[in-house]
Amino acid sequence: MRMCLWKQWKRVRTRLRELRALGLPEWVARQFAFSRKSYWRMASGPMNRALGTAYWRAQGLVSLAERFDTLTASR
Repeated sequence: MRMCLWKQWKRVRTRLRELRALGLPEWVARQFAFSRKSYWRMASGPMNRALGTAYWRAQGLVSLAERFDTLTASR
């Protein structure tokens, strides 16, 4: 999901704005926004720091691992 989000932010200007909004320091946001690395590589490192599990929980998504644990614990 992080990769899809990074892919949606096609322009450097958009990436910079969104990373700043996520609370990353200016120099970190610039470093990531101007990176020419692949979508998948950016999603696994920098985006993982910027969009942690707390972000996805706030968006209303549930962790698959947590859901699996609750389903198997009830058996």
